[in-house]
Amino acid sequence: MSDQDAAESVYRTIHDLPTDDRPRERLLAHGSDILSAAELVAVVVASGTVGENAVDLARRLMTEIGGLPGLVRADATSLRRVKGLGPAKTAQLLAAIELGRRVQQIDPNDRPLLTTPEAVFGYMNNRLRDRPKEELHVLSLDTRGRLLGAAKVLDGGVSSVGVRPAEVFREPAVLHAVSVILVHNHPSGDPRPSPQDISVTRILEDAGALLEIKLLDHVIIGQNTYVSLNREGYGFGRKSPKVTSPSKSVSG
Repeated sequence: MSDQDAAESVYRTIHDLPTDDRPRERLLAHGSDILSAAELVAVVVASGTVGENAVDLARRLMTEIGGLPGLVRADATSLRRVKGLGPAKTAQLLAAIELGRRVQQIDPNDRPLLTTPEAVFGYMNNRLRDRPKEELHVLSLDTRGRLLGAAKVLDGGVSSVGVRPAEVFREPAVLHAVSVILVHNHPSGDPRPSPQDISVTRILEDAGALLEIKLLDHVIIGQNTYVSLNREGYGFGRKSPKVTSPSKSVSG
């Protein structure tokens, strides 16, 4: 058997590999930290070449370029010298490397500090103002109250039936948040909480306690006004609801 026939007999596409051996599937199932550098590169380049799948291409690239140190130093010209790296794959790699550089330059103090309802209103008002239907967002915070991530978890009316704790706390758990703040809008412009808003707050406060992720507040945004359910005593700590009482609204 010729060398070419031998190479073709062992060549397997990514789809020929067991699911647990495919880098993208492993990353999604188990996280990026279990992948080797070559496997991460394979995810970035996405596809291989004729007779060479993405993983094999990535391994050869890492050998030829000098591993991670060489990859970080590489420019478009040096990457294009590697067989199988055309303009698209080269651009994808350079973009990933540049993102890595920029992440290292992030100053944690640049992240919004959301320790007061006023700060939450200032951060979310423009995002929720004039939306035609309710949206529920969860803000994940670190130990200092700085924003780790903001995810929309519900499109539509906020009710105890529609809101699932698993959806609300999924991103905070992934981000290792220690606390969260819920924010949703009232398209009517009136931010006073409904009985459903209060019920949802109680359910999610209890769910967060089980996960050791503290629900700090639930802020409802109206027309340039807002209500902090924690500040006003709605739902938190099993306090009696005061739905009919005047609600504190602050002009934006």
